Amino acid sequence: MNVNQSPRVLIVEDEPSIADNILYSLESEGFVAKVVGTGAEALRVMVDEDFSLLILDVGLPDMSGFEVCRKLQGLSDVPVIFLTARNTEVDRVVGLEIGGDDYLCKPFSPRELTARVRAVLRRYNGNGKARVDGVELSEGALVVKPVEVDEGRCLIRYFGSALPLSAYEFRLLKTMAKHPGRVYSRSQLMECASDEPDAAMERTVDAHVKSLRAKMKAVKEGVEPIVTHRGLGYSLAEVWEG
Repeated sequence: MNVNQSPRVLIVEDEPSIADNILYSLESEGFVAKVVGTGAEALRVMVDEDFSLLILDVGLPDMSGFEVCRKLQGLSDVPVIFLTARNTEVDRVVGLEIGGDDYLCKPFSPRELTARVRAVLRRYNGNGKARVDGVELSEGALVVKPVEVDEGRCLIRYFGSALPLSAYEFRLLKTMAKHPGRVYSRSQLMECASDEPDAAMERTVDAHVKSLRAKMKAVKEGVEPIVTHRGLGYSLAEVWEG
């Protein structure tokens, strides 16, 4: 994609009213958008045209959005935002695990979707390739310098120092470390970090993030490891200094 061109977004949504609202919102913000209503159409269009991002409904009439995403693997590395009418942990986890970059549950605000589109695109360069800040290692270890997650030992090191974390804090930081720069909403973080997400409160996430920041600051001051995105949620920093 030419960096001087507006990002092109493919919307795969079979409900015309929802598709029209997304289209209007994106075009109002300067994006170039196209709508298709089935998974088969999406696959054909993705082969023939270049897009910066894919907004993909999970509940399509011919195949699930998850199946579309799987079929695209190896053909395209365009980032994907899932839309789902089912507010379940299974859908959310599956969507992220098969390569989705974000998801939104219906009903949602078109303004929030547009903000998430911008956030995802900021993490990608002009040719759609993700900037890789972490690499999967053997035996369940994930390294995102200067954060090192050792899942086997339930241990996270920060600038080489082991952090004294609660189970909730470990899962919270591990989740963000998997995708530096990805913005996680409070509800997403609750699903990933809490043993009983339905009973958790969004303020609980704020409290644990505050605690994480304090423990990380005790290791190294002058660094902001966790970024707050107003109205959206939190992410692990992509750029590290010091």
